[in-house]
Parts: sequence; C-alpha cells; structure tokens
Amino acid sequence: MTAALAATWRARLRAALRHRWAKTVVWWVCAFPLVILVWGVVFDALGPNPAEQLIRGTGEETLRLLCVTLCITPLRQATGWPEWLRFRRLLGLWVYAYAVLHALCYAAFDMGLDWMDIARDIAKRPFILVGFVSLLLLTPLAATSFNAAIRWLGAMRWQRLHRLVYVIAPLAVLHFFWMRGGKNNYGDVWFYGVWLGVLLAWRGVRWGRGGK
Repeated sequence: MTAALAATWRARLRAALRHRWAKTVVWWVCAFPLVILVWGVVFDALGPNPAEQLIRGTGEETLRLLCVTLCITPLRQATGWPEWLRFRRLLGLWVYAYAVLHALCYAAFDMGLDWMDIARDIAKRPFILVGFVSLLLLTPLAATSFNAAIRWLGAMRWQRLHRLVYVIAPLAVLHFFWMRGGKNNYGDVWFYGVWLGVLLAWRGVRWGRGGK
C-alpha cells in the first residue's frame, strides 16, 4: 500500500513538472522576493536602512537561486526525470537578473553611481572584486542561455562554457563570506557553503566516474 501510494505521488509530481503552467509557477516563485522588496520600497517597510536591505536581499536571492539551479542536474540524475531540465534556463536567468540588481543597488545606493569611486572600491576591497568577477563570468552564461547560442557555439563548446558556473558558485559564496566578515555574522554563510559543497562534491564524483 505504501509503495503504491509513493508511486502515485511520484506520478503526480512528474505530471505537475510537465504541466504547461509549471514554468509560470516557477517564474512567480523566483519573482516573489523581488515583489516583496519593491513592496517594501513603495510602502517604506524595509526598516531604518532600506538601501542595505535592497543590496542584501538581492544578493542573498542571487546565491539562493544559484544553489537551486545547481540542484537541477542532480535531481534529474537521481529521479531519471528529464522534466527538471525545463526549469534550468529560467532559474539561471533569474540568477543573473538578481545579480545585476544586486550590482545596481550597490552602485546606486552605496556609491552614488560614481563610476570612478566604484572602480577604486573594486580594486580596494576583495569582496567587491570577487562579486564583480562573479557577475562578469555570469554574463556570457546568460547571453548564451538560448537555443540559438547552442547551435552557434556547438553543444560541446556551449557545455564547457556553462561549466563556468562551478567557478562562479564558490566565488559567490566567498563574496558572501567576506561581506559578512565585516559584521562577524556567518550563520547562513555556512548553510550556503555546505549546500554548495555537497553539490560540487556530487559533481566531482560524477566527473571522476566519467559522467556528464
């Protein structure tokens, strides 16, 4: 009875993943934190330092969605369901959107859009430099996340390019770690670090066994 019930729920979950509205639901789940931030701005509900809340909120959502995106391939391998892959591009584009918003909030609210000051800050503070490099590396991934780019680059070159995500993810955690170091607040840094460590260890085992 238990096995039959589990099989029923697996079938329902897989059907839900294939449903035509599934990507719309995922899109709105990804957008929800941004909606909350915008609501906070409009109704002055971000506390005494709204600029910091915007910078921190967009940055944490970038890291969170990056980790979720890296879960897609393990989920596909563990379940044998290719349906998970429907959401990888959407999640990746949201990662880039939040990363750009994070950078813009920093540039506007911390630096007043003074590009010379921004350049000096990047050179002076390692955690800003690491964040900037992460954004630069994310950009070609976002720009080539479409089918036409796969045809233009070829599947093998496209796949090698998108393996940059395994460089970007540790840099993003390092950026978060150094940022929190100034306040000696590492609580959720360890959470994301362990999450990422498990994902990278899984990928390392797959590569060691000749998996893709």
